[in-house]
Amino acid sequence: MLLSNAMADVYPSKPIRLIVPFPPGGPTDIVARPLAVLLGERLKEQIIIENKGGAGGAIGADLVAKSAPDGYTLLMGTVGTNAINGSLYKQLPYDMTRDFTPIALVATAPVVIVVNANDRIKTLAELIAEARAKPDSIAYGTAGNGTPGHLTAALFESSTQIKLKHIPYKGSAPAVTDLIGNQIPLVFDPIQSVLPHITSGKLRALAVTSKTRSPLLPNVPTVAELGYPQFESTAWWALFGPAKMPEPITKKLRADAEKVAQSTIFKERLGNLGVQPNTDFKESLVNFQTSEIAKWARVVRDSGATID
Repeated sequence: MLLSNAMADVYPSKPIRLIVPFPPGGPTDIVARPLAVLLGERLKEQIIIENKGGAGGAIGADLVAKSAPDGYTLLMGTVGTNAINGSLYKQLPYDMTRDFTPIALVATAPVVIVVNANDRIKTLAELIAEARAKPDSIAYGTAGNGTPGHLTAALFESSTQIKLKHIPYKGSAPAVTDLIGNQIPLVFDPIQSVLPHITSGKLRALAVTSKTRSPLLPNVPTVAELGYPQFESTAWWALFGPAKMPEPITKKLRADAEKVAQSTIFKERLGNLGVQPNTDFKESLVNFQTSEIAKWARVVRDSGATID
């Protein structure tokens, strides 16, 4: 313990690597970059972003899992890398809980259920009614199999007892492009990719999937308030280290990461993207992750989704 406390007293004494397990410019990268700058300022040491994309985030996450637990290699973990992938991938090279030290949940964002602005379906109730009357007749696009959009749709189907037809795309952009072009009638996708088109009037948001309404879409109801009070699905981003990091270093990182998440400047940098900083740290990341793993395991099982 004395050695651990001594380590925390001098930590950090060199730059820290923050592994983003997705390519530059994506939602995770967008959250990680302001976090790295602001957390680095608090720690008085540079935090360097390294993008290690591939395999749904598994390559970057595995790199961190196998790194020295000294606080100098951290992961910008997501709902995919640390809650979904263990159920989705047949051979995941890491264990989502055993191989990591949870530090802090820093941000969340809802999935949005969107249609073309000129579509005949105007409300979520109309979508559900039509889907019940004609199972499998309404197709929906997502960024791909096993993505938050796909699994949110699967959770929505089970919660509302309807059956839709999934069309997986290779990313959000082509799915949204086809929706705007009336090639598909419906898309489930995180708010970042659809917000500009909702604002421009090309798309209509039927509902958001978070517990509360998005500040950027204050007139769009949640699925929960439209008759499904237990429904919630969010993309999220959290800071993790390798397993068995010294507790004093973990506590130091957690305290500073929470301060950053609660700061006005972090909120301002994320706000226009529809991403909400986490400001409520009453629930530990351990408990939150445990509940998310259980929820998404059920959804993956019920949907039959799997990736080799």
